[in-house]
Amino acid sequence: MNNIPTMTKNLLVVNVLAFIATFVLERSGIDLTRLMGLHFFLASEFHVYQFVTYMFLHGGFTHILFNMFALWMFGSVIERVWGPKKFLFYYICCGIGAGVTQELVQYITYSMENISAYQYVSAGGVQMTTDAYINLWTTIGASGAVYGILLAFGMIFPNERLFIIPFPFPIKAKWLIVGYIAIELFSAMSGPGDGVAHMAHLGGMLFGFLMIKYWQKHPDSSSSFGRSRGQEFFDNLKRKYDARQNQQNMKAEHTDPRRETDEEYNTRQRKNQEEVDAILDKIRKSGYDSLTQEEKKKLFDQSRKS
Repeated sequence: MNNIPTMTKNLLVVNVLAFIATFVLERSGIDLTRLMGLHFFLASEFHVYQFVTYMFLHGGFTHILFNMFALWMFGSVIERVWGPKKFLFYYICCGIGAGVTQELVQYITYSMENISAYQYVSAGGVQMTTDAYINLWTTIGASGAVYGILLAFGMIFPNERLFIIPFPFPIKAKWLIVGYIAIELFSAMSGPGDGVAHMAHLGGMLFGFLMIKYWQKHPDSSSSFGRSRGQEFFDNLKRKYDARQNQQNMKAEHTDPRRETDEEYNTRQRKNQEEVDAILDKIRKSGYDSLTQEEKKKLFDQSRKS
């Protein structure tokens, strides 16, 4: 546990404690799923806070085991890349996005079946009021947020090879994500009945995809979350490079101007700096692995000179 990043560890602890509390309080007649699970927004037991609380509840041991294993395995990596604040913001937003998607799916079902036209509904051989029936439409679980984390890993480390049971060979992360999307789409289109909110999983991934794309196009927009160690390294490298350029500019004033005119020198230095700045921006947006061999060599040469 000491090697797990702070925010990932806290999320694991909160989820496990909520899982234990669900069974302990149930013996006292308190139903946490009914209070904190995400109800259909037209149901009488729906509350806005449930968009957050539902993602910390789970329906069984297998449910929480898969989610927490994936959170530990992939969340630890993503938090180290982004830092705790940005990671938590992303996690919560993906969970909320999954909940919003599930609400939309339920509303489509509600409208297509014209449930509002009936005062009573028969479900499982039991007749109940329409309000009692739609109150049963409750969603719980961190799967939407976790699927968002899986997507983030696949986008940041697309070529990372992973061993996934039962395949005896490694699979690139990007193909693993594509496989998960295909499975969830197929399961969702096969019809309800398995008790799994497949569209909520896809909703979590969709919201995560939109956030990552936005951050890639607007890298400065996430500066309020704090900088990760990797970002600090490249920022320090850039500062050292700028300082070295200033020193060279000062020395250039004392060199023989016949070798190179001031205009030629400044043009060459400006072009060189623009190339390094472009490489550093590319790392912030797409990661170090996105660089070409030529770009890596140039960055390495500049770091040695710094």
